Amino acid sequence: MRSPAEISKSKMDLAPLKAIYSDMDRDPHHDLKGIVIIRDARLVSEHYFNGDSVHTLHDIRSATKSLTSLLMGIAIQKGLVHSVEDSIALYLPGLPKDGKEKITIGDLLTMRSGLDAYDDDASSPGNENTLDASSDWIRTVYAVPMKLAPGAKYVYCSLDAFLTGAIIENASHMPLDQFANTNLFGPLGIERYSWRHVPVDLVTGQGNLSITARDEAAIGELMLDDGVVHGHRILNHDWIAHSLASQVAISDSDPYADFYGYMWYTKAEPVGSDKVEVHFASGNGGNKIYIIPSLHMVVAITSSAYNQRYGQRRSQDILLRVLSAVHSE
Repeated sequence: MRSPAEISKSKMDLAPLKAIYSDMDRDPHHDLKGIVIIRDARLVSEHYFNGDSVHTLHDIRSATKSLTSLLMGIAIQKGLVHSVEDSIALYLPGLPKDGKEKITIGDLLTMRSGLDAYDDDASSPGNENTLDASSDWIRTVYAVPMKLAPGAKYVYCSLDAFLTGAIIENASHMPLDQFANTNLFGPLGIERYSWRHVPVDLVTGQGNLSITARDEAAIGELMLDDGVVHGHRILNHDWIAHSLASQVAISDSDPYADFYGYMWYTKAEPVGSDKVEVHFASGNGGNKIYIIPSLHMVVAITSSAYNQRYGQRRSQDILLRVLSAVHSE
């Protein structure tokens, strides 16, 4: 993105954005943290709330999954992983042959592993809370039984993203955060970050990456620019296209999305009498990286409304207000 000094050169009308910021400054929950808007490669506006600043590292929770997907794309480009059609057993030594060997990397990326690991079901043996309580995450994951045939059904499952990260770590012989630093964060200029490590010395590919709101926006801009940053291609076109493609219909289980790709969501948002296609990464509490190709725009939102239903609604409302302001120009 170009420097904040170029904000004044943007064609966007900033008055509606200032109205949004004013309303959010009065939000009674006091847990919205930041909004960053990029259009036509320019940082057109940003605003921070409730003690955060341009420098604040923020836990984006499950929006991390979308970055882990990008790292898998890089691992495949580098030849460390052969294909999304590969069995996960090729990269996970000791994986039980109880049906898990039939899971492909593509099944993980589209949340169709078939594992009994439903985050929204407290009784599911592989839900994220079970992982959090584990003293050996891989051993715990290997013990999770199959529930459905791989590829049969989309079910939101943090374990799938964790396994995606573990595969990258095993294939690259590097911790996931180090692999990201070398191949994604470095090229994007992301210098400060924190990514949770868990027993036994693994990185949480499904969440708990802390970056700034501007860094979120930089990830969004990479997707908007088809995997190219500063003239250098980080990800190939096909991976970006598959990541953002409407591969699996999920509107029956997710009120905020119509389709799922490689750990990226898509929804046609209503703006006036039209529909605007939006791709996005999404994390607990309303953490979002929204990509709007038709408007050449990225909207990044950080929020600490963790486990609060209003967090997701509030971020969507902010997005709709931004879209309405731009669409009416």
